[in-house]
Amino acid sequence: MKATIKTQGQQFAVTEGDILTVNRYPDTVAGAIVEITEVLSSGEGAAFKVGTPMLAGAKVTAKILENKRGDKVIVFKKKKRKGYERKRGHRQELSVIKIESITA
Repeated sequence: MKATIKTQGQQFAVTEGDILTVNRYPDTVAGAIVEITEVLSSGEGAAFKVGTPMLAGAKVTAKILENKRGDKVIVFKKKKRKGYERKRGHRQELSVIKIESITA
C-alpha cells in the first residue's frame, strides 16, 4: 500500500519498508516508534483515497533507526571593498526512519 504523508514540515510518498531521512523528532531515541497521523492520501488503484486535507482515521507507523546530524553547510557573507566577512556553519539534526505499517 502507498501513502502520502506530511511529517516534520515535509511531504513524502511512502510504501511499507521505505527508509527516509527527515528532520529530527524531538525527545526520541533510536528504536522508538512514531505514529504519523497526517496522511494526505493512501491506497492503490480503485482503493485510492484522497483526504481533504487529511484522511480521517489513517495513520502510518514508523520506527526510528538512528538520530544523526547532517553534513556541515558553510554560510559565507562578504561585501567587496568594505572589509566585511562573516563565516558560519550549520549542521541539521536528522532522524532516519523506516516505515513499518500503513493503515487507512
